[in-house]
Amino acid sequence: MATANANGGAVSTVSVKFPAVAHPLAEEPEEIASNIKYHAAYSPHFSLFKFEPEQAYYATAESVRDRLIQQWNETYLHYHKADPKQTYYLSMEYLQGRALTNAIGNLNTQDAYADALNKLGHDLEELVEQEKDAALGNGGLGRLASCFLDSMATLNLPAWGYGLRYRYGLFKQLITKDGQEEVAEDWLEKFSPWEVVRHDIVFPVRFFGHVEVKPNGSRRWTGGEIVQALAYDVPIPGYKTKNTNSLRLWEAKARADDFDLFQFNDGQYESAAQLHFRAQQICAVLYPGDATENGKLLRLKQQFFLCSASLQDIISRFKERKQGKDSWEWSEFPSKVAVQLNDTHPTLAIPELMRLLMDDEGLGWDEAWDITTRTIAYTNHTVLPEALEKWSQHVMWKLLPRHMEIIEEIDKRFVAMIHAAQNNLEHKIDSLRILDNNPQKPVVRMANLCVLSAHSVNGVAQLHTDILKAELFADYVTIWPTKFQNKTNGITPRRWLQFCNPDLGNIITKWLKTEDWVTNLDLLAGLRKIADNADLQAEWASAKMANKVRLAKYIEQVTGVSIDPNTLFDIQVKRIHEYKRQLLNILGAIYRYKKLKELSPEERMKTTPRTIMIGGKAFATYTNAKRIVKLVNDVGAVVNTDPEINSYLKVVFVPNYNVSVAEKLIPGSELSQHISTAGMEASGTSNMKFALNGCLIIGTLDGANVEIREEIGEENFFLFGATADDVPRLRKGRELGQFKPDPRFEEAKQFIRSGAFGNYDYGPLLDSLEGNSGYGRGDYFLVGHDFSTYMDAQAKVDEAYKDRQLWLKMSILSTAGSGKFSSDRTIAQYAKEIWNIQECRVP
Repeated sequence: MATANANGGAVSTVSVKFPAVAHPLAEEPEEIASNIKYHAAYSPHFSLFKFEPEQAYYATAESVRDRLIQQWNETYLHYHKADPKQTYYLSMEYLQGRALTNAIGNLNTQDAYADALNKLGHDLEELVEQEKDAALGNGGLGRLASCFLDSMATLNLPAWGYGLRYRYGLFKQLITKDGQEEVAEDWLEKFSPWEVVRHDIVFPVRFFGHVEVKPNGSRRWTGGEIVQALAYDVPIPGYKTKNTNSLRLWEAKARADDFDLFQFNDGQYESAAQLHFRAQQICAVLYPGDATENGKLLRLKQQFFLCSASLQDIISRFKERKQGKDSWEWSEFPSKVAVQLNDTHPTLAIPELMRLLMDDEGLGWDEAWDITTRTIAYTNHTVLPEALEKWSQHVMWKLLPRHMEIIEEIDKRFVAMIHAAQNNLEHKIDSLRILDNNPQKPVVRMANLCVLSAHSVNGVAQLHTDILKAELFADYVTIWPTKFQNKTNGITPRRWLQFCNPDLGNIITKWLKTEDWVTNLDLLAGLRKIADNADLQAEWASAKMANKVRLAKYIEQVTGVSIDPNTLFDIQVKRIHEYKRQLLNILGAIYRYKKLKELSPEERMKTTPRTIMIGGKAFATYTNAKRIVKLVNDVGAVVNTDPEINSYLKVVFVPNYNVSVAEKLIPGSELSQHISTAGMEASGTSNMKFALNGCLIIGTLDGANVEIREEIGEENFFLFGATADDVPRLRKGRELGQFKPDPRFEEAKQFIRSGAFGNYDYGPLLDSLEGNSGYGRGDYFLVGHDFSTYMDAQAKVDEAYKDRQLWLKMSILSTAGSGKFSSDRTIAQYAKEIWNIQECRVP
């Protein structure tokens, strides 16, 4: 029932029909409703006189958490008893998205919870909107890690994730007349009902200090400052299985002893709490600015904090499981522990594991090195030079002196190995070694450290791996030819189809006559033979239109722009970066707008109406990326208010793109742009999400696009652009003045310069597309070269969309060909071919 609040609005109050009784394992709606009431009453975070959607969300989440904790405990005890080899996934980012829908979906309790909430006067879909995305990541790297965790649990694999508990995330994106503005994410402003603080899991992490050499020659890191790593655990349930794994997040805290009470009482408040303040900085934000030395120190602190706390925890668990056994050896460690480094951010796990084994456990170098190299594996995610981390040796020596000693020794032994091998690589030692000793800027090459130390190095799409082996790591391949392998990325079909697009999921289940595709995505291939079926196409079109209507409502809610669901929904959402070429997209939209203006009203009626949506965050210090965001918004402001054109074209920037926004955009999409410069995108996973949901792709032969096109059929993919093999030659030709621009490209640029989209100075952005060479010039990302084939491919899109039967068939075939891109397949390959771990199902 409802009563009026002081402002005249309705306040939902809990129905008297359901007593507040704890039913942690409830399955029936009535018992679930009582358990929700129990948490509203006895886990109170708000006034007892209110049961508004926010309060109802927290009570519901805690009700779901009851069951998760039960399964969680059973899983932990089972792993402890069975003592399997376990994988530990280290990642600086996780993009979990909302947990409520995923949890009740994996627990198979959606209908029961929806019914229970209806009985309590609430709607599940509305309640879900109360949850804020956990701000633990930025883009594809973090979302991949989260998909992997879902698959690990679903496949009943003993595997945990480790990350950091960022208080304010990367940033929350606001769009104003000046473009993007960044403010702190407030996802923990109240609290997260999904995490459990583990006050008994605390480890010391040291920074700075110096190395002491003892009389026996052993070395020990001492002095400096120590912070405490406190564990927060988030349960990760598998789909329709009891296995519930952990994502363990670390928070940095200072010790009580580090608070100087004398200084505080003397009025020196900042000095008294300076170590507490420095500790809080470590997990304040993801990727703090590193233009200053303090910024570099903070980033390095973050990375080491994650590695040290996680490895201490892993070693502690290894020892715990060995308790009571007559004898055990450290040589057993790699047969019980696999550590996967998700990109180079956790590279410091290598010297830290060496330090823990040698300095704390007393092992010699050779034994520690053997254990470390058989334990750690590395996933490379980029070929971009700026993304291959290099840390200043000066900063490293200052913050981590013992680790620099270890890195120096690894480097020295590698160089000696090359000299001894006489394998014609001696002249390349300077580029292959870990330490770049350039006197002007000596650095530690983190990717080189990973490649030298890990027992496995993998790329994340076949093209990406081929580039790694043929170019970036080619010389290492001659030394260790079996170390390198491919693991094409994947996405979880639970979140990215079954839960976010239930209408389409139900249609697939109906026509395949099984729901098994949710855990065996290869079964989607069964749609191929019925893609021409008129009844299936009608149902498919109906589901798509329902999703487009929902999306249109959301877009108007967050941007104020009304969009027509009968237009072609064209979407590009990803981190804003010049290589991802949102600039190509908006230049194409500008040219489209200009041509529409030149047509007569009768001619316009023959065109394909289109709504272009672009979204993504630009790093706060990435000026050109922020200019692109500004340009998209300025173009939208003109196009969307032009009465002659706005029924044929609209341009919308979707603010603050995250997982929950993606779950609205992807089901309603019809065309998705994955248009990076060939050879620059390692894989991409948003392309997989769009394809799985029956969205057609316009794209280059880059990253996973290559494999998606192979799987869904070349005729169902709108291809354009140079190939990865072409790119070096084209850049060289540009330097030599051989580039001849398409007149349409020049026309689009000139239209911006004319002031058609306002008085903002886009000169520096457009200048990056001009000239033949020079910093910030020469069109490094080949926007101009690919513009002509891009516009030609867009014309093919327009024509195909007019043939509704053809378009629907292509859409169905896109879904049918997406079976390969399940993260279940990817993780099964990691488990078998890198980690050597087995299923450990909770009975």
